[in-house]
Amino acid sequence: MGRDLALTRNVGVMAHIDAGKTTVSERMLFLSGKTHKIGESHDGTATMDYLTAEKERGITITSAATTFAWACQSKTYQFNLIDTPGHVDFAVEVERCLRVLDGAVAVFCAVGGVQPQSESVWRQSERYGVPKIAFVNKMDRDGANFHSVLEQMKKRLGVTPCPIQIPIGHEASFRGVVDLITLKAYEWVLKDPKSKYPDMLEIPIPTGEEYADLEKEIREGREQLLEAIADLDETFMEKYLTDPSTITADEIYPLVRKATLSRAIVPVMCGSAKRDIGVERLMDAVTLFLPSPIDKGHIEAMNADDAEKVEIREISPDAPFSALVFKIMQSDFGQLIFLRVYSGVLSTGATVYNMRSKSKVRTGRLYQMNAGKKEEIQECYTGDICALQGVKELKTGDTLCDEKHPLLLSAINFPEPVIKMSIEVQRQSDIAELEKGLLAIMEEDPSFRFYTDQETDQIIIAGMGELHLEVRIGELQEKKKLEIKLGEPQVSYREAITTSVEHRSVYKKQTGGRGKFADIIFEMSPADVGVEGLQFEDEVKGGNIPKEFIPSVQKGFEIAMKNGPLAGYDMTSLKIVLKDGSYHPVDSDQMSFELCAKQAFREACVKANPVLMEPMMLLNITTPEDYVGDVIGDINKRRGLIRDSVEEASAHQIVCVVPLANMFGYVTALRTLTQGRAYSVMEFDHFEALPENLAKEVIEKKNLAKSVKK
Repeated sequence: MGRDLALTRNVGVMAHIDAGKTTVSERMLFLSGKTHKIGESHDGTATMDYLTAEKERGITITSAATTFAWACQSKTYQFNLIDTPGHVDFAVEVERCLRVLDGAVAVFCAVGGVQPQSESVWRQSERYGVPKIAFVNKMDRDGANFHSVLEQMKKRLGVTPCPIQIPIGHEASFRGVVDLITLKAYEWVLKDPKSKYPDMLEIPIPTGEEYADLEKEIREGREQLLEAIADLDETFMEKYLTDPSTITADEIYPLVRKATLSRAIVPVMCGSAKRDIGVERLMDAVTLFLPSPIDKGHIEAMNADDAEKVEIREISPDAPFSALVFKIMQSDFGQLIFLRVYSGVLSTGATVYNMRSKSKVRTGRLYQMNAGKKEEIQECYTGDICALQGVKELKTGDTLCDEKHPLLLSAINFPEPVIKMSIEVQRQSDIAELEKGLLAIMEEDPSFRFYTDQETDQIIIAGMGELHLEVRIGELQEKKKLEIKLGEPQVSYREAITTSVEHRSVYKKQTGGRGKFADIIFEMSPADVGVEGLQFEDEVKGGNIPKEFIPSVQKGFEIAMKNGPLAGYDMTSLKIVLKDGSYHPVDSDQMSFELCAKQAFREACVKANPVLMEPMMLLNITTPEDYVGDVIGDINKRRGLIRDSVEEASAHQIVCVVPLANMFGYVTALRTLTQGRAYSVMEFDHFEALPENLAKEVIEKKNLAKSVKK
């Protein structure tokens, strides 16, 4: 096909909010020649933060993709770069991007270190086996500590950080790095007074009494690096044990790459993206150490006919076409479908097969994206990320493939919403436009949901946090020019049973003509650990219930689970073992057994000790030492449970689990409590039974709402 896939890098930039992800991405674009001016997040000029809400808030909300070229060691590489959000409310954006990326750059603040959201995105990347390079940013800031970040990476992330650079200077005196592979030093100097951007210069490694500590760090760092990779090659190991001074950079590069790809080590670099220090070397490291699309050699997918079988497909432009839809976005150009091509080539106007809908799809125009701008292309090759326009009925997670060579790529996992609120428009005539806009958001963002509450007739929106819903509705108001009013945030409770029961339910209905009859005997119990939805097992013997009626029993229970026995909240997991029953040769039909199952659900749940389940959130708080007592006291008042409390050099870290119901407005409360000096990150952790007295209040409130409606 004329393209060397070994020279493609699909890479994401990920980190805690405000660690400098977007700034690093902007420097990459500028240095590659893709842009001619460096944008800034804080003043709303960042190329990668192109949405209005991103410009106003100075944060990344949606993942932005761009493509550019970068030359390293006489080869030109193609970067498909994605800048991901750092705020936990938009973790779904990180999730779907990591699913299609081959490698990632994890950015850490040299002062803040491994912050709470750093841990979250790291865990997400580990789920997908993504190799990473770490970049310790903001080395010029007061309090910057490169070695402290390394220790935190070991302790909090459980990885082996392996510095391949040592900083020259620190805080205000930071000016460059020493490369431990080549043993060369680099300094960034503003040579042209008229230019705002410094040049990278190779300099002699600083020596002398003033740099004694630096010389020691270089010796120890080089030793650590060689030791970390020596096990990977016998010849190298022998050379390392006999005379390490003879080891060359060309011998080290492939072994560092091998160790990075296997995730045995995490190469660590440093710099200051805002001062343009270190980003060129970071881009070189991406080309040298992070994987290309073909490093895995093949992809493993599910067989189209049998999900238990594994389908192996070569990652090659000559293999049959396969791709994954990982994002749908409403843009100024209309709906854009983002996909990653895993094998074969996708051409404009080609006909492909959608595995979910079992239907043919004709592709419209193809685009290569540069954040909010697009460039039309004729073909999208193996390993590339592109956008489709003019294609309807595709959803996030869809597998597109060659109809004659079908396969099913593994899906993307999206979390369930934990917060909801009512939404209404001022004018009745705007309801249709509101619902149309909400449907578009739900197609674009799988962690956003909306529905109409049957008891109150209110439209309810649900998402991952207050900021999540606020931003999404803000986008809707901007696009549709609607006057929208939001209700108070509400908790998305769940219902569950706690004990097992055996039950028999008989459904009889006799009318003037043909009647209805169904009889089922079953065991109801909590679902097995890790099972979501209805876990249904059929143990009926001897045809007491005809086989064609069994799916109707299952369907009846599935529908009934959407309206729990206590307050009508979803029951998200349940196990039903259908043991026996009977039928009437004339009066029994599929509907009879479906209605019988719905009736049986209500009857059996009452005997199975049902409980209300509330979402519990994992809260990470970083606070100055002076306020620790006040912060912990406040968490105790909110029914929180402290898991960990650790004193560190610059601040105190508190990790706790708290009920979401008591956390609305917490960001403001924490600022007030600590005079604005503490911050927190909150994400969903698990569901837990609500205390009986509080459950009674929630149920009474819900039942009151029902009676008011009636």
